Amino acid sequence: MAGLSVVIPTLNEARYLPLLLADLHRWRDSSQIIVVDGGSTDRTIQVALQGGAIAVQSPIKGRGQQLKWGIQFAQNSWLLVLHADSRLSVDWVNQVAKVQACCLPRRAAWTFAFRIDERRPMLQLLEWCVNIRSRWKQIPYGDQGLLIHRSLYDLSGGYRPLALMEDLDLVLRLRRISRIGILGCALTTSGRSWKKRGVLKTAWRNAQLRQRWTNGDSPDQLLEVYRS
Repeated sequence: MAGLSVVIPTLNEARYLPLLLADLHRWRDSSQIIVVDGGSTDRTIQVALQGGAIAVQSPIKGRGQQLKWGIQFAQNSWLLVLHADSRLSVDWVNQVAKVQACCLPRRAAWTFAFRIDERRPMLQLLEWCVNIRSRWKQIPYGDQGLLIHRSLYDLSGGYRPLALMEDLDLVLRLRRISRIGILGCALTTSGRSWKKRGVLKTAWRNAQLRQRWTNGDSPDQLLEVYRS
């Protein structure tokens, strides 16, 4: 297996981060885990260090800025970007190693299939819709992870320091120059935001935010709506 640098943006993720770090330690070759923090007030930094990660502090809070900052510390050619509240499947090592061995680095980026950690009918319907969109339109979002070679990442321009929509912004640029494939296993994400607001309300809000971003609203404006 080739080396792998994993980049995880965090903000008060001490509850979820240990489980993801345990999943990542299944990688058997040269790996580097970079936790890029945006100013946590809980034990996120301590948890990261105890879990064998490198912890760096982003000068500006915001997922796009944190990812852009953290990737500068990556020492390996293959990058894996994950959200802190994600869980990797038992087969993730084999799936990533297969991509590394078989794929031309500049021809494709890869994401995981989408799965939510609670089995409810509306959430399962959401999973189905997201996975169909990801395969047909090649528009995955950040909670599906991103596996990409550094050469393709640099060619695409990488993450921009956006307060919101940093994942969609990068994926749309990647889609113009490469294929975005789906790995043969799922990445399970926390359903906390969907449960808090409700699936339909959250999906509608997200669709409105995407439309406003497409129409030219600034990420800072959208962030205010997102937080409210």
